[in-house]
Amino acid sequence: MSRKNPFWVHGILIVACFLVGFPVIFAIVKSTQDASVVTTASMVPGKEFFHNLRIVWTDYHLGQYIRNSFWISLWVAGGKIVLSLFAAHALVFYQFKGKKLVFGFIIITLMFPTEMLILGLFELVSNQPAPDLVHLMLWLFDPVEFFLAPTTYGFGWGDSSVGIIMPFLASATGVFLFRQHFLSIPHSLADSARIDGTNSFQFLRHILIPMSRNTIGALALIQFVYVWDQYIWPRIIIRRTVNQVVQVGLNMIVSTGESVQWGQVMTATIVSIIPPLIVFGLLYRAFMNGYALTSEK
Repeated sequence: MSRKNPFWVHGILIVACFLVGFPVIFAIVKSTQDASVVTTASMVPGKEFFHNLRIVWTDYHLGQYIRNSFWISLWVAGGKIVLSLFAAHALVFYQFKGKKLVFGFIIITLMFPTEMLILGLFELVSNQPAPDLVHLMLWLFDPVEFFLAPTTYGFGWGDSSVGIIMPFLASATGVFLFRQHFLSIPHSLADSARIDGTNSFQFLRHILIPMSRNTIGALALIQFVYVWDQYIWPRIIIRRTVNQVVQVGLNMIVSTGESVQWGQVMTATIVSIIPPLIVFGLLYRAFMNGYALTSEK
């Protein structure tokens, strides 16, 4: 950093940090105020935080929403890591025709947001499966029915956590990150392991995974926060309140009753960001190291 104007540089950084952190500070202060003060411009902390917390935790079932989101995010992050590891392993250490085409197709899926696929995905996930194998085979081998009504049968996962987890398990981002990391590993290492009698699964388990801990930590953090922030898909696929996730639960708190209790909304918001912050704290070092590894390539 230049020594000509360190004061201005630090001044700009302080202002930037304040602007970024002010919404959080505002929410924390407002979560402590009662209903008569919370809608005013006052930034004086109150004493209503634990009262608001007790209401949103018991009356609005915030604890249940947080538990649902936590387990769903954990399953999705873990599933994405496992599938991405196997896919990247095959794309780097196996030789087969069309490998580049397969990788290109995986990358293209990044261009299709979930909102674009949501109608077909909803029918596929929520429709009931075929009653028996005969009906399934008749549908599969009927070209008109198969192409004009491709979602006649589904998986029957509507209104369940499985319906949220399964569509998010495949991760082009994870495949890309692990592929880039595996490309930096010499193929001679795989050849040596093969000469020593190590099969592909043992090579992945005992060599690649220990060498990929930082990348695994970075991907786990990214995917956990990504799934934790999901709103549209859980809102559509889940109907019972007991199965909902925290982002939809926050919206329910806002829309419940004749008037919005902003103190309770702010309290619920502050509490809802604690689990991702804990995960970020646990995986921060792995995330930064994993990011450094990918940025050097």
